[in-house]
Amino acid sequence: MMEAKRLPEEYGSLVFGDKVMRERLPKDVYKAVHKTIVNGTHLEIDVANTVAAVMKEWAIENGATHYTHWFQPMTGLTAEKHDSFISPEGDGSIIMEFSGKELVKGEPDASSFPSGGLRATFEARGYTAWDPSSPAFIKDGSLYIPTAFCSYGGEALDKKTPLLRSMEALSKEAVKIMNILGYKDVSRVNTTIGSEQEYFLIDKEDYMHRKDLLFTGRTLIGAPATKGQEMEDHYFGVIKPKVSAFMHDLDEELWKLGIPAKTKHNEVAPAQHEMAPVFETANIAVDHNQLTMEVMKKVADKHGYACLLHEKPFEGINGSGKHNNWSICTDTGINLLDPGKNPDDNIPFLVTLIAVIASVDEYAPQLRLSVASAGNDHRLGANEAPPAVISIFVGDELTRVLESIEQGTVFERGAKIKMEMGAQVLPHITKDNTDRNRTSPFAFTGNKFEFRMPGSAVSVANANIVLNTAVAEMFSRMSAILEGLSEDELHNKLTELLKETLIKHKRVLFDGNGYTDEWIEEAARRGLPNLKSLPDAMVEWISDKSIELFTSHNIFTKEEIESRYEIQLENYSKSIHIESLTMQEMVRKDLTSGILAYENDLTNEIISKKEALPDAKATLEQGILRTLDDASSSIAKELSVLNEKTIEAETITDPQKKAKFYESNVLSQMDELRKYADEAEAVIPDEYLSYPTYGQLLFSLR
Repeated sequence: MMEAKRLPEEYGSLVFGDKVMRERLPKDVYKAVHKTIVNGTHLEIDVANTVAAVMKEWAIENGATHYTHWFQPMTGLTAEKHDSFISPEGDGSIIMEFSGKELVKGEPDASSFPSGGLRATFEARGYTAWDPSSPAFIKDGSLYIPTAFCSYGGEALDKKTPLLRSMEALSKEAVKIMNILGYKDVSRVNTTIGSEQEYFLIDKEDYMHRKDLLFTGRTLIGAPATKGQEMEDHYFGVIKPKVSAFMHDLDEELWKLGIPAKTKHNEVAPAQHEMAPVFETANIAVDHNQLTMEVMKKVADKHGYACLLHEKPFEGINGSGKHNNWSICTDTGINLLDPGKNPDDNIPFLVTLIAVIASVDEYAPQLRLSVASAGNDHRLGANEAPPAVISIFVGDELTRVLESIEQGTVFERGAKIKMEMGAQVLPHITKDNTDRNRTSPFAFTGNKFEFRMPGSAVSVANANIVLNTAVAEMFSRMSAILEGLSEDELHNKLTELLKETLIKHKRVLFDGNGYTDEWIEEAARRGLPNLKSLPDAMVEWISDKSIELFTSHNIFTKEEIESRYEIQLENYSKSIHIESLTMQEMVRKDLTSGILAYENDLTNEIISKKEALPDAKATLEQGILRTLDDASSSIAKELSVLNEKTIEAETITDPQKKAKFYESNVLSQMDELRKYADEAEAVIPDEYLSYPTYGQLLFSLR
């Protein structure tokens, strides 16, 4: 256990970060690396050689024997291939080597990773390229080097490359608009992210006895426990000692890796928890979130738990999200989403706010599909998650500011309100200018926007790629209108531009309850898209509008866009295919054996009663037996239909039609089968089932 007083020295102790580089690298080499990180300039090979030598010595001192280029292929997970530092000598001894070439470039096999047609199966070569802006770290005896991943032809096969491109695009356009507005000293703009991570912890032994959790990450059958989350007693409740020990170890492991884990608490659903970090530059934050999910599973295993990151592992209770807190900051220290004390006079803020509003409205389909997955489709629109319709919450004060812009009136600032708590011993609290709205998919929360739609298992790279690019596009359009104007012309034109842009895109603003049917109806009247599933959303990904957005800012080539279309649809179909097969196996083997065993015992009990007491009616047993018999008949029928539909789905060759068939036919049939399976399970005693029930999974932790 790490002592609190040692935390400052232990924090980042396994990271080859700025502090280590400043201490160990020659000054000229450090300056070159720092310039690369800050300005995105190219790094020469002689500099890379020096960095590699120093990095190797530092890694060996910290117990590393291997190195790996750590990258993020389009599986949504991370990938790594480990090579040792050893180099044999002629006399049978070894030396430890690591060159600049090995640091900068790797060559993993690209043929077995998803490419969406960018690579043929027989074309194996791919490259990993060192990303100096994300620090290397040590984990499990290896030096991990964050890298981009591309094909032999240079096409991006990962999530890091387009994210870095989007950050550059946003910086370029934001700097341009800031310079036009008079902020000539701004030369770079960074996006920052804080990704709150929700997850479930269950007993590892219970996890191992659930085929659905093992193979798919979610329960495919399961009658609800007699208690769920209706008492709301788990949220922010006292953390159980064993869970607290897990959280403590998780914090320590994350801190050593330089991940600024800040907040931990119980979430709404039983067995559900959350971890939230401090904001970091987008690229590093995405890397750290991927690493956080890996560490969570490793630490959970050490404590006898299984960590579930699926968006909806349990039916009937809240699923898990990953709230993407997003902001934009200049290299001069200005947070472009900080309204300050006088938001109506804060021109950079107003320009940025209205640019974001326009971006989210115009590119809502692309933003929606950035969080689309087979798992997240179960969650969006449920009680704990925003609907599939994207809207923006800005709060009371900013609503009034925007109204004054639209109407051309003077904004009247309200006085700060002191809250009286009714007891003199309690301090006076200044009331915030606006409330929070947890039902909004895209909510302003003081000095940032919180995008609440990403699912807990996905990389947040996708959402930030779309968000960065869409805002870059709006900044670019604004700059084209404002560039070259005199000071007086600029003021008048800017006032007109903000008003016109707001009027055009204000339909996306909504401060009410996003969970109601009334809002869905209102959203339809406003013309806001409601893309409920991945197959519906993916059509928008290859639209002319989408291709123009991403190609014009050099985020994706047309081929890279089309490849991701293929991959997303294929992954969706594969996920549901695996779920269908797993569900069929569980029902045929595990549930059916429980039904038969219990029916047999009930029958024997009824016969025994009749023999002992000829007038005995055995009404209770007969009623249960009848329920099980009816359920069994329905299960057999629906199981057969599910099997037929799953076979039919695999005959469809068009990826979009195939995914849509899985959603409309296979998934809906799984729901139908589950209804009868859960009905049967609800009357079978736990000891007859070969798998743990919801009650055991959710309430057995101590």
